[in-house]
Amino acid sequence: MAVRVGVLGATGAVGQRLIQLLDPHPDFEIAALTASEASAGKTYRQAAKWRVDSPIPDAVADMTVTATDPDAVPDDIDMLFSSLPSSIGADVEPDFCEAGYVVSSNSSNGRMDDDIPLVIPEVNPDHLDLLEVQRDERGWDGAMVKNPNCSTITFVPTLAALTEYGLEKVHVSTLQAVSGAGYAGVSSMEIIDNAVPHIGGEEDKLETESRKLLGEFDGAELTHNGMHVAASCNRIPTIDGHLENVWVETEEDLPADAAAEAMREYPSLDLRSSPDPLIHVFEEPDRPQPRLDRTLGDGMAIAAGGLQKSPFGLQYNCLAHNTVRGAAGASVLNGELLLENGYI
Repeated sequence: MAVRVGVLGATGAVGQRLIQLLDPHPDFEIAALTASEASAGKTYRQAAKWRVDSPIPDAVADMTVTATDPDAVPDDIDMLFSSLPSSIGADVEPDFCEAGYVVSSNSSNGRMDDDIPLVIPEVNPDHLDLLEVQRDERGWDGAMVKNPNCSTITFVPTLAALTEYGLEKVHVSTLQAVSGAGYAGVSSMEIIDNAVPHIGGEEDKLETESRKLLGEFDGAELTHNGMHVAASCNRIPTIDGHLENVWVETEEDLPADAAAEAMREYPSLDLRSSPDPLIHVFEEPDRPQPRLDRTLGDGMAIAAGGLQKSPFGLQYNCLAHNTVRGAAGASVLNGELLLENGYI
């Protein structure tokens, strides 16, 4: 029997992706949609300016959108997927957890809190057990798990494949698609024939979230990874797919062919949304590319290429679909992990 789920912030870009991914999912049944007060009371068809590359699913088209409030969501919902803006999520997500709901959230608020697991299931599934600490400390009947930023999730799996060589320093420069800023995030006059060499707050997210994701959890506390990470984030005029240039310095010598093999062999999980292989490694020096490679593994795979030695260690490029693997798909995958581990 499918788990009844709801989507918080269902009319936004990531909310629409969540609906697209959840509608055919055999383990989940969409039973609640929330949005702003302006949308509450409307059908989803009326409330959403649908922009995803498929029709609005029939199962939700005539569903009534409710306010984003625990009192407006049915009690028999088993899990909520949140795509709320962080300013709103910081206020209301804890209310849902206090009310007993389990929340798989894409919102950036709380990601670095000590008792909130920040999870990429193929990388650090054991961090999910922080939920026990979270419930003890906060007194919640529900729980909250976060997936990382869309740019962080692009390069961390490739780093996870290289941890046996001892990660010391990582430099990353991102070329991020406009969809990462939401529908109204970057004007056409600003981005067409241009590149913007700054994305507010993104550098800090890559530098801090990556160290948390690759940290060690001893059952009570999480110790962040000691590697040094420096990031530069840039917006470019592609629609979907974040491309990143990465330089990694390691304790042990890391030949490019050994790094490629480690990435190819890095395991996926026996979860519906975890692709196999997780990391697709190209031999061609001009791959991956956003237009060609963002849909690998139904948008859930990480693509890597251009692996070579440099004066600054191993150099390579990596790519992920930022609104699928980097956002909605990551939340759905975390939901599958919650279900498999008995938190639902």
